[in-house]
Amino acid sequence: MNKNLFLGCIRKGRRYPHFHHSYSYYYYYYAFNFKKLTQLSLSCYVFISFYHQKPMPIFLPETSGLLSASNSTVSTMIKQFLAKIPRKSAKSNTPDADGGGSSTSVTTDVGNSSFINTYNAISSRLNSVKQMSSSIFPASIMSGGEMIDPHVPFKDVQSSDKLRLLISKLNLCSKLYDFHNQDQDSAEKDIKRQTLLDIIDFLSSESPKLSEPAMFAVCKMCGNNLFRDFPPKRFFYSPRGEKEDEEPSFDPAWSHLQLVYEILLRFLSQSSLDPKIVKQYIDHSFILRLLDLFDSEDPRERDCLKSVLHRVYGKFMVHRPFIRMVVSNIIYRFVFETEKHNGIAELLEIFGSVISGFALPLKNEHKLFLLRALVPLHKPKSVGVYHHQLTYCVVQFIEKEPKLSSAVIKGLLKYWPVTSSQKQLMFLSELEELLEKIHTDEFEKIMVPLFRRINCCLRSTHFQVAEQAHFLWNNEHILHLIMCNRHVIIPLVYLTIEQNSQNHWSRTVLNLAQNMMKMLNDVDQELVQSCQGQSEEDKSKSTVVAEKRRLIWERLESIAGFQPVVGSVPVLEETSACIVSC
Repeated sequence: MNKNLFLGCIRKGRRYPHFHHSYSYYYYYYAFNFKKLTQLSLSCYVFISFYHQKPMPIFLPETSGLLSASNSTVSTMIKQFLAKIPRKSAKSNTPDADGGGSSTSVTTDVGNSSFINTYNAISSRLNSVKQMSSSIFPASIMSGGEMIDPHVPFKDVQSSDKLRLLISKLNLCSKLYDFHNQDQDSAEKDIKRQTLLDIIDFLSSESPKLSEPAMFAVCKMCGNNLFRDFPPKRFFYSPRGEKEDEEPSFDPAWSHLQLVYEILLRFLSQSSLDPKIVKQYIDHSFILRLLDLFDSEDPRERDCLKSVLHRVYGKFMVHRPFIRMVVSNIIYRFVFETEKHNGIAELLEIFGSVISGFALPLKNEHKLFLLRALVPLHKPKSVGVYHHQLTYCVVQFIEKEPKLSSAVIKGLLKYWPVTSSQKQLMFLSELEELLEKIHTDEFEKIMVPLFRRINCCLRSTHFQVAEQAHFLWNNEHILHLIMCNRHVIIPLVYLTIEQNSQNHWSRTVLNLAQNMMKMLNDVDQELVQSCQGQSEEDKSKSTVVAEKRRLIWERLESIAGFQPVVGSVPVLEETSACIVSC
């Protein structure tokens, strides 16, 4: 508000323009500043009226939010101001004994009378709108509102006062206690827990339509209780990628936190909740701190957070891009920096249902999330903790757009484990699900590097890895893809299958390899014979190379054995040049 413009309007006897505002938080701004503005404007008004000996036109804003912010202190201020103004008497204004003095006195009395009438009108109008403040502003902002004792049950108050009682109870529950010391403030903790239970019963039984102050109080109470920093902790993972902690860590304040989560969930589940109003309280800052809570070590809290975040994502469409961006940043930091986070599995579980709701064709943002966030999640050692949820998310993307399957499999081959047999088993199971969704044209793009990697798994000494690789041929869709491209694929894996069918130490792998050889002979015997001829040729070449290498080493040993020794220093004899080729 322009103070100079306001004073200029008063001096000229004009009305100040109306205040226009469309958002509720403007009410709070003007409510806090209206008192100072009223003091300034009324002071100027009284001074100008007294100077001109007549009341000036005055304007009071019609906006209830501004009027409700004033209180009885304005009336007291006007009375104190008028008491200090010196009044002119009739005698001091009489220059002589004629009738001029009486006319001046009459004029002064008329001016004072008009001024007092105007003052009374202002005071009565301020007092009439004072009663509206309790329904417009929350108790924390109202200066003259009457609060209800938070210990009073909801059944003991009238329906019109239940929202004010709810705000009082929420303010009581905003106070925090130390739960690491169970004996400290035990009575207050019990009172707070009972109050939280009363709030849950009120929200679930009556399903009230909450006012803006009540919405603000709910969000404030939940934020005060839930948003906190977690102590750092070191993670240790087993070879299977799972955390070695035998038992999860539980928060000592869970008896209260559970109730707070229940209140927040019931608040978000209300059908009468208007997202356009609540979004100013559940804003980006609130969501960011809510997502930070997924790093909690308590699995019960992470389970509650899943339900809350799912409600927020479904309720506030305006916040959906921000939620996806923050989750992507959490994944980036986990994959490329820390590899330490407790809630990756829960976040992926939520996004599994989110991805299923993506519209077609997929946006570029969603494709980047798949390739830059989900695919690199195969890299960390702890992939076993969240691999099931990760596979579900990736398969959802492939079902939406099968053309992405080749890019996903290339990423899978990029992060394929070499030394961890347990991770190899997880990758093979995910690969089987992806190959069930892939189309022929996309399969042809990646079949050569893919089956080179499968060939390594077929000849693995770990029997589970070899079994899982052989089981791929039992899938009808994968077998169909292989048979359609058998002239390219079979030569890549035939030698390994033949060796496994002859002398693998695992009986199960031996039987699987023999069944595969029989199936290949039944499908395309000419191709099998060609592969056998190529295999025998490769064996003969390898035998020749091995024999040549053996002869070279024998010659080197014979040369080294005929060196004479002079004293303790060997002397090299000049011999014919020896060309070593391995």
